[in-house]
Amino acid sequence: MIYDNLKVGDNGHLYFAGRDTVRLAETYKTPLYLLDEEKILNRCRLYRSAMKAAFGGDALPLYAGKALCIGALYRVMKEENMGIDVVSAGEIHTAAKAGFPMERAYFHGNNKTDADIAFAMEKEVGHFVCDNEDELLAIDAEAKKRGIRQKVLLRLTPGIDPHTHAKIATGKVDSKFGAAIETGQARALTALALSQKNVELEGFHCHIGSQIFDCQPYLDAADIMLRFIAEVKADFGFSASVLNLGGGMGVPYTDVDSPVDYAANIREIGRHLSATCQALGMEKPTVLMEPGRSIVADAGMTLYTVGGKKEIQGYKNYVSVDGGMADNPRFALYEAKYTVLLANKAAAPAIYRCTVAGRCCESGDLIGEDFLIPEPKRGDLLAVLTTGAYNYSMASNYNALCKPSVVILGEKQEYIAVERESLDDLTRNQVF
Repeated sequence: MIYDNLKVGDNGHLYFAGRDTVRLAETYKTPLYLLDEEKILNRCRLYRSAMKAAFGGDALPLYAGKALCIGALYRVMKEENMGIDVVSAGEIHTAAKAGFPMERAYFHGNNKTDADIAFAMEKEVGHFVCDNEDELLAIDAEAKKRGIRQKVLLRLTPGIDPHTHAKIATGKVDSKFGAAIETGQARALTALALSQKNVELEGFHCHIGSQIFDCQPYLDAADIMLRFIAEVKADFGFSASVLNLGGGMGVPYTDVDSPVDYAANIREIGRHLSATCQALGMEKPTVLMEPGRSIVADAGMTLYTVGGKKEIQGYKNYVSVDGGMADNPRFALYEAKYTVLLANKAAAPAIYRCTVAGRCCESGDLIGEDFLIPEPKRGDLLAVLTTGAYNYSMASNYNALCKPSVVILGEKQEYIAVERESLDDLTRNQVF
């Protein structure tokens, strides 16, 4: 099995986080999102301990809520003393409603509206990660109205290509995010921030992309950011106290992907950062990182019920399920790879090659292609692994489908974290 929270039971069923997935499907119905709480807790603790050891006691991992934004997770992040990365008023509202201490929240986004900025200050969000000059001036103006000085980091683009998919690369010069160091825009944004009376510049942020399996891009980004910090100190006399290196460490979705040793990567970044700071003659800043996918992705699974199969001789076999791009759009967006298993026949030989298709009226509605599973029949249970990140958070009501429920599997209990939508939920905001 690709993960240690999976096994095949004596009854031939797939077990996830110690539970029989067939029983879970019967209890909660399909489609169904599952989350392994212990795996999430362990990953949070790994990041906290590894970052403290590598970067010092002030280092803090910020859970990137865009991966999965639900109240139950924010309660976990509060209990685990994590920070959070939020990108909208909706994420701020969800975290605040869950009781998360908002002074540990960092507000991202390349186009924060005036209403977003006001809402975040009303909720006393600790830091804004400012993307551009227009936003900086808007933050300063709103802070002035409130008689406060708002703490900010500036988002910079270091010009790093992490060789990941183009749609999840964010650190190149031509990215929509941040101010480019190479073009001089980062220096100009820094000068503007230092001239404002109602913002308090603490440091800088970068994020180079997602699904990164090689540590080298992080080392390159750290070098560029630290050199920029040294230049800013020389030019403006400003010592940045915070460096946020973003997130993006990869998660294996198939057995072709290499497992990532997150602690080892963090240790290597820490050693490199210390050496670079020493070479530049500067104090080491407080380091933040923003894991999202690597906190929740492999803690997640989606269960579907097989509807039927379509065999096109000489071409391919389709196996249709009762979900699809409405609850998992990642294949349609960028041909994301997955591992799938037939949960009620997990011990049977995987001899049937197929494309798994969703139920939406869209040719591109696929979970993936070229899977090998036991030969399926109507009513079988299909499990898609590694769906904890960017599945529920990107789900839609396309074709007027109801979003599935989310069930969290704890060590001692399981509970519904998000109720399944009803047909009435679909029409609740419509005027008839």
